[in-house]
Amino acid sequence: MDQIVNVNEFQELAKRALPKMYYDYYSGGAEDQHTLKENVAAFTRIMFRPRVLVDVSKIDMSTSILGYPISAPIMIAPTGSHMFAHPEGETVTAKAAAACNTIMMVSCMSSCTLEEVASSCNAVRFLQLYVFERRDVTAKVVKRAEKAGYKAIVLTVDVPKLGRREADIKNKMIAPKLRNFEGLFSTQVKPSDGSGIEAFASRALDASLKWKDMEWLRSITKLPILIKGILTREDALKAVEAGVDGIVVSNHGARQLDYSPATITVVHVVKGRIPVLLDGGVRRGTDVFKALALGAQAVLIGRPVVYGLAAKGEDGVKKVIEMLKNEFELTMALSGCPTISDITRNHVRTEDERLKSML
Repeated sequence: MDQIVNVNEFQELAKRALPKMYYDYYSGGAEDQHTLKENVAAFTRIMFRPRVLVDVSKIDMSTSILGYPISAPIMIAPTGSHMFAHPEGETVTAKAAAACNTIMMVSCMSSCTLEEVASSCNAVRFLQLYVFERRDVTAKVVKRAEKAGYKAIVLTVDVPKLGRREADIKNKMIAPKLRNFEGLFSTQVKPSDGSGIEAFASRALDASLKWKDMEWLRSITKLPILIKGILTREDALKAVEAGVDGIVVSNHGARQLDYSPATITVVHVVKGRIPVLLDGGVRRGTDVFKALALGAQAVLIGRPVVYGLAAKGEDGVKKVIEMLKNEFELTMALSGCPTISDITRNHVRTEDERLKSML
């Protein structure tokens, strides 16, 4: 791995290592994939306003999320089916998270069970959750997460129906084995002309989920609840009113509604009284800095982690996180910010601000 110089290079290694169906599943977005490209491109239109003659001989990247300390504001996003990338699945990803002293959000659609991930290492874990039409199944998964020592629930709210992922349809993507639901309900779907994942989602997910249902979720768990999938100020305010403990600004890795906004373009709109995390498009340490300057407390890393896992296993995931941390540390130094709290809105300029200055 010595010749790998940035996180983006893991994508090509993963493409070589994975069967086309699995690579397309991880890398693809919805429909025209406009938002998929924009998630990354939007970061390039944000420029720095670095400050000089600041003592940056010691840089402290550490922070905490919901009271849990992490070495840098870089967390592992929830992504499903890690056994497509590595035979030991999410247990390997979790070990890398523990080694890097960060938090892993574990998808309820994981290849490994929640308990297997929990017993693999001492990483701090949050459970990403969907609400199923059978609420009893959702409740049982939450209780299992509590028993296994998960520290928060991250409720995904942007999938009343699965987005149109054309690569999966074309590949007739098989539905992964969802071991978290064995004995709870059948995850088998009949072969169809399209994606097996879409067929499962349309049958199992609760498309009637509403804001009022936050009360139900709160009634079945004492764990903190974060909502993932917020893209507007209006919904951020509703999340605060609903009493959630945090917001994840996310467009589901551009896999749901194409032409929804790039997450970095809306993170400043939703910042407020509760923690805000940013998910989507982060490929550089400079991106981490930009997200924090615009109001995020931390960022989530999804595809790069999976690419690292597919290419080099646990070492690949650790390398991805460490490369981002090293780049972020350098960006802090070159911007004149020795600590996280020194990063302010004045350290970046958005494209809108640049255009206004030209009028």
